[in-house]
Amino acid sequence: MTTALPEWFYPGPPGGWTADMLDHLPADAPRHVELIDGALIMMSPQTAFHMLVINLLIDRERGIRPPSDLMVAREMTVTIGMRQRPEPDVVLVKKSAMTNLLTTSFKPEDVHLVVEVVSPESVERDRNTKPSKYSDAGIKHLWRIEQEDERPVAYTFELEPAVKAYVPTGIHRERLRTNIGFDVDIDLDLSTFIHG
Repeated sequence: MTTALPEWFYPGPPGGWTADMLDHLPADAPRHVELIDGALIMMSPQTAFHMLVINLLIDRERGIRPPSDLMVAREMTVTIGMRQRPEPDVVLVKKSAMTNLLTTSFKPEDVHLVVEVVSPESVERDRNTKPSKYSDAGIKHLWRIEQEDERPVAYTFELEPAVKAYVPTGIHRERLRTNIGFDVDIDLDLSTFIHG
């Protein structure tokens, strides 16, 4: 069974897709679309694991608890360049970047942390493509969270500014303890979200 793409999608606009065009996609466009190297990437339906990890990270009691000048946001794009507008699953961003309630994307200089929760269809993008875009843009911290034996494992990275590349700062199972300019301590047990 094949599904035809809508007329607006293919072949796309003359000269290709640009970051500003994401705010003007037709009403029938998928809710979550990111732009990587000028190509529109449609997000697959998320798994329960993906949803639960995001819920954990944004939870005010159990998740990331930033200082007062930062805020946690989910599924907002970061405009890195004319043809780059990835959508991390979670971002930690300066509150001052939330200029109004119509904000749809953040600038990399306002982003303190990006988090990618890996899905089967996003492994290559989340492990290779997007981290290189984020490091080139100067985003200081990256977390990649994958499923291992039905549990989350968090890989944490910090930008090495001299070479603009991420270096690993840890692999975290059961508990994510690290410092990203402030201390983070997150119990990675997802069962409380399922069993109460």
